[in-house]
Amino acid sequence: MLADTARTVVRPWFRRGVDVQSKKDESPVTVADRSAERVMRAILAERVPDHGVFGEEFGQDNAGADYQWLLDPVDGTRAFVTGRPLFGTLIALFYKGEPIIGVLDQPVLRERWIGVKGRETQFASPLGGTARTRQNVLLGQAEMSCTSPEMLELAPHEGWKPLKQQARRMTWGGDCYAYGLLALGQIDLITECDMNPWDWGALVPIVQGAGGVMTAWDGSALRMNGDRTVLAAGSASLHSEAVKVLRACS
Repeated sequence: MLADTARTVVRPWFRRGVDVQSKKDESPVTVADRSAERVMRAILAERVPDHGVFGEEFGQDNAGADYQWLLDPVDGTRAFVTGRPLFGTLIALFYKGEPIIGVLDQPVLRERWIGVKGRETQFASPLGGTARTRQNVLLGQAEMSCTSPEMLELAPHEGWKPLKQQARRMTWGGDCYAYGLLALGQIDLITECDMNPWDWGALVPIVQGAGGVMTAWDGSALRMNGDRTVLAAGSASLHSEAVKVLRACS
């Protein structure tokens, strides 16, 4: 219901010349972001009032609850405001700090990934496809991705540079949609930083349920108060290769 409702709110604003405002961190925000989060918060307040909610636009409520919903109504606002369908709505449910359910919805393309801890990721799209990462890919064969070079300027070290050099190819852009493509076997490796919990929370069950691995750069589990680095790989073996390269520069 949350994803369906957010889709009906966000989709009509796409390529409609919406007003773009800048938040304190200079990141863009639009009426689509704020309206979608308000609607999702209203649904959660009615259905699960004892759960916490942590959204990108309106902060955190009931922070002490074991169950926390993390909401990013438009992940990839820059893509959204420039008319590129490479953004998505992210919805995650955490239990005691661990993501157990994740939804990535692309409102324009009508594509949706659903990940549940311990289960196979489900994918629905008019274009078809199955959520399954590519296996047995060596680092030298890997398609690597990152949202932007500017993001990596905030990296804790420059290990991404040798990783990029060793990968087959580097592609920029994609935000959360890139992780959906990794879950479909189109991308093999994503290395990013400056990531908030609402940016990665929904994506962990999706990537894992499709056969991939998603951690911090040092290979440790992603945490709400972690170092904001994210490494996603299509297989455990490729993840191990990438972690070795990153650790060598830490």
